[in-house]
Amino acid sequence: MMDERSSKRPARLGSFRAKFILVVGGAVLFDLLVSGGLALWNVQRLSRDATLEVGQGLQAASQDYIRTYADSTAAQVSLLLRQVHNDVSTLAGVLQAQIDDPERNSVVGAAIARTSPGSVSLTYDQKANWSQNAPGSVSVVSVWSYLLGEDHNPRPDVQTDIQTSAVLDLVAPSLLQHGASKLQMYYIGSKERPIFRTAPYTDQAQTFDRLYPGHNEANFWDFFFPGLYESWQGWAKDMKTRPVADDITQTAPYTDAITGKLIVSFFQPLWTADRKDVAGTAGADITLDQLAQTVENVKVAQSGFGFLAMSDGNVVAINSTGEKTLGLRSASDASGSGVTGLERSLKGSSQPAIAKLALDRELGIQHLLLQQEGNEVPYIVIVKKLPATNLWSSGPVRQEAMSLGVVVPEREIQASLYAAQAKISEATNRIVIYQILAILMSLLIVAIAVIAASKRITSGISALADAAKRIQAKDYSVRVAITSKDEVGEAGEAFNRMAEQISYHTENLEQLVEERTAQIEDAKEEISTLNAQLQRENRRLGTELAVAERIQLMVLPLHQELEEFQALEIAAYMRPAEEVGGDYYDVLKSGNRLKIGIGDVTGHGLESGVLMLMVQSVARALQEAGNTDAVKFLTDLNSALFKNIVRTKIDKHLTLAFLDYDGKEMILSGQHEEVVVVRANGEVERIDTMDLGIPIGLEADISAFIKTREISFETGDLILLHTDGVTEAENDAGELFGIERLCREALRLKDQSAEKVVAGIIATLMLFIGSQKIYDDITLLAVRHR
Repeated sequence: MMDERSSKRPARLGSFRAKFILVVGGAVLFDLLVSGGLALWNVQRLSRDATLEVGQGLQAASQDYIRTYADSTAAQVSLLLRQVHNDVSTLAGVLQAQIDDPERNSVVGAAIARTSPGSVSLTYDQKANWSQNAPGSVSVVSVWSYLLGEDHNPRPDVQTDIQTSAVLDLVAPSLLQHGASKLQMYYIGSKERPIFRTAPYTDQAQTFDRLYPGHNEANFWDFFFPGLYESWQGWAKDMKTRPVADDITQTAPYTDAITGKLIVSFFQPLWTADRKDVAGTAGADITLDQLAQTVENVKVAQSGFGFLAMSDGNVVAINSTGEKTLGLRSASDASGSGVTGLERSLKGSSQPAIAKLALDRELGIQHLLLQQEGNEVPYIVIVKKLPATNLWSSGPVRQEAMSLGVVVPEREIQASLYAAQAKISEATNRIVIYQILAILMSLLIVAIAVIAASKRITSGISALADAAKRIQAKDYSVRVAITSKDEVGEAGEAFNRMAEQISYHTENLEQLVEERTAQIEDAKEEISTLNAQLQRENRRLGTELAVAERIQLMVLPLHQELEEFQALEIAAYMRPAEEVGGDYYDVLKSGNRLKIGIGDVTGHGLESGVLMLMVQSVARALQEAGNTDAVKFLTDLNSALFKNIVRTKIDKHLTLAFLDYDGKEMILSGQHEEVVVVRANGEVERIDTMDLGIPIGLEADISAFIKTREISFETGDLILLHTDGVTEAENDAGELFGIERLCREALRLKDQSAEKVVAGIIATLMLFIGSQKIYDDITLLAVRHR
């Protein structure tokens, strides 16, 4: 109590504390005044120097640099487009020469027919109702149903065009190999005879049937490029109607049916010999990657970037950093008649300044404020317009002038700040030196004050030290004399009280030990009771997990069930990472229909195992109820599970895929890991299921997301289904087993039985894992066509 009162007692003028505060406070105050004054003087000088340096030439130099960079990049993009234009014009020139000279056209066509009959000889596909030449030719030519006669052979005028276009085999290979990199070059006939010849050879008509149902019953030009042919016919009547004085017409970016890539097509119309009508077109495709590579390689300062945009604001090329900075949102536009485009518009940007950015004219340097993490960051933007071209998007051809933009943060382009930083460093050094001198002076004053005051307090401190030594020697009767009323005197009083307390506790130590011992015994008894309760609870939980594990294994397909299928061999393996796993597989039979399912619940443990059992029960019930539609099956299964998940509050979902087999067709549905198919001839096919559904249990209705895919399954073919516990298993070095290693093992074991295939792959997997812990459930199924 004495210590507490003395600590709260206000400092008296004659006390040691007051004297110390007076001396030290005066020194500190002097130090602050001196150092603060010097710091202010240097900061003001630094501000003047830095402002003068930054103001000299910064704006002019940085803007000239950005303009030069934008001009150089625009020249690269224009050169790439010009190279493609030249290659298309070369091909169009050869084809136009054939049209203009019918006699030579006939001779060349006949010569190609003799030397390369596969280029002009077509085979009729009765199911698809079109004709196409066989693989092995330089190019593929497709003739649609409305161009065939009653005998299913091309009409005579169509056959003439087939021979005319065969000259593509002589010219296209060289043009594809040299000049600008192109995906393909092609010839399309007139609207009356729109045959389609493309180099190199692809399964052209088959791909169109799959992606564009109904194209074979409609005119090619109206179906795929509405309005383009009519625009060219208008040019034939009056060339002045061309939006740009050039025959080359390009499309907006769209998804190519053959490659699946975003491409830009370039056409040059071919004219009849009298130049009064359109006789077809020559064309070439380039991927958007080629344009994007030039633009995405733009790097100004540390994080500056470029973008390429159409006049309507649609950005066709930009890197991921730039897309995020400009607040762009990508969306696929499927509203076209025959092609699918890309929509990533500046007008839809989440950045208001970018949404208002003008692309219709060059405005020079623009200064914009962009939102980043809640702050407004200043950026410099320059827009450079490229030469105008003829563009078809949907409807009549119009003029298009793409714009190249360069965007860079202002703070990164201010190179002159380096000079200012040098002066700041110099001024900082001066400030440090002055501060050190001021501190030294303050320390000197404090030292003199302490020496002067120490003479007065030495005696009291010595007495306290002697008394402390006697306490150390166990003489608890010692007391110090109080000769002053300052802090040293208060310390003496505190020492005396402490000595009294030590003496009291020493005399009563034995009693205090007995009381503490009793308290410890009571605590030990309570801990023993809690340990016993914990052991009983652990035994109960262990029993519940064992029961859950047994139930999970009981519902898996029996070995004899897998041997019931005459046409198929089926083998499976499942190993949970814990007592109860989250992997699912099942083989369900109803009549002559077979459904094979595989899935992976997020995580593992008791909740994952319960959800797996729900999936097995619902799937069995739907199969027994005669639900044979793959899409409806998954939709109904998801609906039932979603309701159970909501009811049980299990925060989990699962990927799930099914194979439906009726003895003829194998149908794949649902989203899960890749399906590996090893053909009898040794070809390995990996089927991605990402577009066939979404995880089960996330939404109440997933019917809009479920799709199916037919898998060819012939005698000797092998299908592997697996969970990510196989491909993501790690060895001691942290390396993943991986899908490529799984495919190699499947190919190595392809001639073995399904059971040996599973056993061989699992043996290789366990050898790969070694002593590493298995973190995820492992499930593998093999299905072989006998």
